Amino acid sequence: MAKITVKQVKSSIKKPLRQKQTLAALGLKKIGQEVSHEATPAVLGMINKVQHLVSTSEA
Repeated sequence: MAKITVKQVKSSIKKPLRQKQTLAALGLKKIGQEVSHEATPAVLGMINKVQHLVSTSEA
């Protein structure tokens, strides 16, 4: 499976709790932090839910 790098580019302040929980599940805590994940359907769904807060690229 392909690897995806996810970077948080916007703050989670004043965002709904579900979006904050999704960022935490992806392993993102601060703006500028990057994490790598396998491109599974679960991870792609989480990225889709917070696509306005993160940027993605293939690793």
